[in-house]
Amino acid sequence: MTHQRIRVTKRFTFDMAHALYGYDGPCKNIHGHTYHLSVTLLGIPIEESLNPKQGMVIDFTDFKKIIKTKITDVFDHALVLNANSPHAQIQGLESNFEKIIYSNFQPTCENLLIDFLNRIRTEFPPSLIIHSLRLDETPTSYAEWHAADN
Repeated sequence: MTHQRIRVTKRFTFDMAHALYGYDGPCKNIHGHTYHLSVTLLGIPIEESLNPKQGMVIDFTDFKKIIKTKITDVFDHALVLNANSPHAQIQGLESNFEKIIYSNFQPTCENLLIDFLNRIRTEFPPSLIIHSLRLDETPTSYAEWHAADN
């Protein structure tokens, strides 16, 4: 076979709450979403005939393990708040809830996508390129990051 580059995508679903500190609309209140994250990698399928991964760009099991460890296990059923938000001063918040993440950024769909990219940027073999990420926040709203744009 020829050395054709192939894109492979894996989609992940998790539930997360957030609030947009200082925002001028209803999203300033704590609320949640069912997020869908799609991660697309670009690479050449393994060609060695004795390699058990022959024909794969990446084993989807390995792909899943990376995203699960670095993103979905961290953010699933978490509350993400801007560290500058007054929510940090609420008495008993952390003692009553186990997954609160204070981010150093406004936890918008766009900024979450950049954070996710940074969490996985060095996790894949150098032969693979992170081609794109897409984070669906609602059925009709999403943000995308593409390597070609950056």
